[in-house]
Amino acid sequence: MSSAVFPSSVVAGIEPLLSFKDVSNTERQNLFISKLNLCSVVFDFSDPNKNSSEKDMKRQALLDLIDFVNSGTSRFTEPMISASCKMVAINLFRGFPPNYRSNSSCGGETEEEEPVFDPAWSHLQLVYELLLKFISSSSLDAKMGKKFIDHSFILRLLELFDSEDPRERDCLKTILHRIYGKFMVHRPFIRKAVSNIFYRFVFEMDRHNGIAELLEVFGSVISGFALPLKEEHKIFLWRALIPLHKPKSVGVYLQQLTYCVTQFLEKEPKLASSVIRGLLKYWPVTNSQKEVAERALFLWNNDHVISLVAQNRQDIMPLIVPALEKNSQNHWNQAVLNLTMNVRKMLSEMDEELFLACQRKFEEEEEKRVAVEEKRKMTWERLETAAAFQPVTGNTAVLVRSVMAPAIAASLA
Repeated sequence: MSSAVFPSSVVAGIEPLLSFKDVSNTERQNLFISKLNLCSVVFDFSDPNKNSSEKDMKRQALLDLIDFVNSGTSRFTEPMISASCKMVAINLFRGFPPNYRSNSSCGGETEEEEPVFDPAWSHLQLVYELLLKFISSSSLDAKMGKKFIDHSFILRLLELFDSEDPRERDCLKTILHRIYGKFMVHRPFIRKAVSNIFYRFVFEMDRHNGIAELLEVFGSVISGFALPLKEEHKIFLWRALIPLHKPKSVGVYLQQLTYCVTQFLEKEPKLASSVIRGLLKYWPVTNSQKEVAERALFLWNNDHVISLVAQNRQDIMPLIVPALEKNSQNHWNQAVLNLTMNVRKMLSEMDEELFLACQRKFEEEEEKRVAVEEKRKMTWERLETAAAFQPVTGNTAVLVRSVMAPAIAASLA
């Protein structure tokens, strides 16, 4: 084995290329750590011919480690857990180069860019597989493991969700789910950390590659929330999930987002009115593609949504009808107009008396609004007329207009 490539600690220790079946039980821990040390050397894959034999050695060592963890023959000791987390961190926790992410704008709602595949995936994939099997193994004691799979480790892992390689994000999705399931003590921290990712995406960056995968994980998390829902979980719905309808790229992760929101509504149907109110708050003010537009209106094709609206129509219909009426009168897009008319018809058939009452109230408020605007306009006109004939006194406010004296104007001509 090349001492020029691998560190002296690896070369001088127990031979890492040995098979686990060729050493005694007492030596297996040392061999496990030796193989981990060998795998802590990171290679440059931009040149496929560089260090090819050493890359093959590392790949074989990773496969050996995966088989050993999968066998579950012995409990993992603290040195084994520490060395495993160190090797994982060295291989996975990396900054993406500046040109790794596209600097172009996000495009349309449903537009997904061409995926970027990491050239080092032949090694990264095995490291991810080892980490998954390691965390899932019954040989890993959660109380001991949490000392090394700590908040710092989890934060670095979450940062990797912004990878442009979909294979990496898919592995991370499964691993995060396993960590959430195994380390109960970390659950509040994970929820908070993911919320922060959503906040930065919505209100600061408007770009992140892993929102769909994070939402997919949280679809399972939300389904496991106990009843009655904790206030912390409702806050996650209102502050983290509902604002995710704001970015232009919502179409990329809308399916996962809708599933998460639906999980909340199934657990507590009374949340439907606050969800609708949140959609009205965030959806209309984002971009011209969806001003309470097609995707918002498509929600009404969902039978479960209709069922929840029907159950809470006394709260929801007064919120929805004014928006629909404004849409039907002013929206420029014919497809949106057609969908709007379909939803109006659906609500009318659901409860005609309530729908007509909401419609009358909207018309009355519109008449009042128009009357108030007209009155305000007339008041300003009267004030301007009165001011034109009012003599100026010492403390009278004067509207100064830019009028150039004739002499000055002549001199500038």
